Amino acid sequence: MTRLRSAAAGLAALSILALGAGFAHAADSMVFTSWGGTTQDAQKQSWAEPFTATTSIAVKEDGPTDYGKLKAMVDSGNVDWDVVDVEGDFAIAAAKAGMLEPIDFTVVNKSDLDPRFVTDHSVGSFYYSFVLGFNKDALGGKEPKTWADLFDTANFPGKRTFYKWSAPGVIEIALLADGVAPDKLYPLDLDRAFKKLDTIKSDIVWWTGGAQSQQLLASGEAPIGMFWNGRIFALQGDNPNIGISWQQNLTAADVLVVPKGTKNKEAAMKFLAQATSPKGQADLATATNYAPTNLKSAAMMDTKAAAGLPDKFTSSQINLDMSYWAEHRDEIGKRWYDWQAK
Repeated sequence: MTRLRSAAAGLAALSILALGAGFAHAADSMVFTSWGGTTQDAQKQSWAEPFTATTSIAVKEDGPTDYGKLKAMVDSGNVDWDVVDVEGDFAIAAAKAGMLEPIDFTVVNKSDLDPRFVTDHSVGSFYYSFVLGFNKDALGGKEPKTWADLFDTANFPGKRTFYKWSAPGVIEIALLADGVAPDKLYPLDLDRAFKKLDTIKSDIVWWTGGAQSQQLLASGEAPIGMFWNGRIFALQGDNPNIGISWQQNLTAADVLVVPKGTKNKEAAMKFLAQATSPKGQADLATATNYAPTNLKSAAMMDTKAAAGLPDKFTSSQINLDMSYWAEHRDEIGKRWYDWQAK
């Protein structure tokens, strides 16, 4: 997963961003927009190519996902994107703002999908966990286990790396490390979270995308941190000294949405049906190490590939609250970036 965000990602700021040049639409084509990198490559191979093979509808790729551009398209009535991969909290807020088409569940088979990642206006793209990752060599052979260890610079010295952008994950990790029970996380106690983060602020190295997070960990520049689980598995293939702890892994899903006013709504719904089908989800999960959102997909996967997915580590798994983040997205973002700038 590769993703770039900015402080302007909040809905209040989206309307000021300019709309870039778009694609010309034709009845025999549609546009799929995602975050780029290896994840979008896998989406193209797992979804777009089979979709074209069965429907003869060409799928043009665009990206990375840009919330400002999406809103500007909808506001102008000139929508060039047909299906877009977005974060769950954004999808909830965008639906409330009237930016999305409702999903046609006569085309998309809702009964097979994980209900955690389905709304009237979105369906799960893939589901992932934030996990504790570490470089055993750089830590002298030590193996941290808990989020509290991430804040323990005495026993686990060195830089720590966190996701830079305001999004579900870091605030929750700080609160869990400070002893907050999982069922007491929400509403988020921002004062307590930032007080905890202050204790290691000078040791934090921020990552803005998955590839950067991998480089920081593999090189030992930041031998411990929070990571998308798929990025850790990719590293472990080349370096068995890269470790992972699934304790209190924090799970969420990217979701697929259809912008309000799409010119190819029928094709978009058919694409969603392909993307969320058992095979479409199984193929993507195999390629990315992110979990399928279709409940029938795991049975179609190689046993070894399925064994390392987030849905195998549910005993202490915590679902990030996308509805809470959607409601408080701008408020948290302002405080987050102000804190980073100090």
